[in-house]
Amino acid sequence: MSDGTGLGDGQPGAGPYDRRMADSRAPLDDRAVPPARAVPPARGDELLRGLGAYVSASRPEFERRLAELVGIPGVSADPARAADIARTAEHAVTLLRDAGLSARIVATAGNPVVVGEHQAGADRPTVTIYNHLDVQPADRQEWHTEPFRLTIAGDRYNGRGSTDDKGPALTALQAAQFAVGREWPVNIRFVWELEEEIGSPNFEAFVRAELPRLATDVVLVSDSIWIAADRPAIDYGLRGLVTFEVTVTTGRNDTHSGLTGGPARNPLTELAGIIAECVDPVTGRVLVPGFADAVAPVTDAELDGFVASGFDVETFMAAHGLTSLRTTDVREVVRRIMAEPTFEVHGLTGGYTGPGVKTVVPPRATAKLSARIVPHQNPQVVFGLIRDFITARHPDAHVELEAAMPPYLGPHTGPYADAAADAVEYAFGRRPAFVREGGSIGAVLTMDEYLKAPVILLGLSLPSHGYHAPNEHYDWTQAAGGIRMFAHYLAHLATRTGQVGQAG
Repeated sequence: MSDGTGLGDGQPGAGPYDRRMADSRAPLDDRAVPPARAVPPARGDELLRGLGAYVSASRPEFERRLAELVGIPGVSADPARAADIARTAEHAVTLLRDAGLSARIVATAGNPVVVGEHQAGADRPTVTIYNHLDVQPADRQEWHTEPFRLTIAGDRYNGRGSTDDKGPALTALQAAQFAVGREWPVNIRFVWELEEEIGSPNFEAFVRAELPRLATDVVLVSDSIWIAADRPAIDYGLRGLVTFEVTVTTGRNDTHSGLTGGPARNPLTELAGIIAECVDPVTGRVLVPGFADAVAPVTDAELDGFVASGFDVETFMAAHGLTSLRTTDVREVVRRIMAEPTFEVHGLTGGYTGPGVKTVVPPRATAKLSARIVPHQNPQVVFGLIRDFITARHPDAHVELEAAMPPYLGPHTGPYADAAADAVEYAFGRRPAFVREGGSIGAVLTMDEYLKAPVILLGLSLPSHGYHAPNEHYDWTQAAGGIRMFAHYLAHLATRTGQVGQAG
């Protein structure tokens, strides 16, 4: 019976790619794989010899693997898909082992984490590569193709999760397979999460529990987007996020505005006033005292890099369906997205919202709000400033924190950033721009805090790929370049001498 996944009954082994998988499946604990033979460091160009031919020859294998993964609808937000999450983890183990790594599933209080490893020696540098394999839901009616069946059209791979984040995960795996098969002297670890799309609620507990086994010199994350298709970009900053609700209660039930209007307090009106006190509705400037005190001004050099990413205002507006902006100056637009905090209104609830007008004064109104914060801002401090500012003026307002995530600022200069830039230039023929991303990735913050190693975001997705959108897709051009990019970075580490802690 088909469930719309494109793999028969949805089970690995039901489709044309899966008979070999079923034969090779092993128990889900660590497989006994001996460490690779100790190979002395070599020149990077020597290690990369034959990579071009490997990339071309590996395309059928990459497409088979991507079809297998896309065919498992591991939607982490849907409890009904728990079995699919489990199958995703099981299949991830198979993929890692097929590439020559050991693999294991680590249970958490929620969805598991899959860890794959290639050990070259305790005295060799270690790189940890993070991706997530859970996906967003997909409404078939909004798609041109079956979302959970990989459809290949030329170089384009259509399917949910193809670019976010299964395609980039497999891209890195293809590069690691090249290195492992040639016994490069570098330790390679994969960490594949299955809760990223729901905010990584158990990832921190996983890292804490596994910390002795997760020591690393550098972390590579491939879960970010270039600004333009013809201009590679490396993200080195992420905005943090504070989400909260403000509720004003002035009565027990709706009242007739003809009978009570005037003396009766209207919570919707008061709530609108509270919001206007917090943020200028025209300019977007946050009016809460102290809100931006900790913000470090972006430098001209950083801003030049943002603009050099290929950002175009008209393209940006068209891609997001925007008909107007607060400013159309390109430097100001990228500054506001990448390096400035915000105060946003996401929804207002209360009163009558049906057809026509029902003339009541409601007893209660709630605003759903958030603040995107930038490096050096503390989410708890920011929330405290907003809460105190509101309640000091409106004692009846109840301000409740929903979630808080700090911002991230990584290296954009120095040896780690230079190695990443060299890898991107080698793979795509152009030096990347260093940019910051307006969104947030919780796992990055956790790894930065606990692993005490630089976190480098080597994303491969393009704006046109449709993160979280209908008709999400990936393409072979990015995959092929990504294999070269990751291989170059691994070769860079493999040529390093000295002990762990000196890589980069």
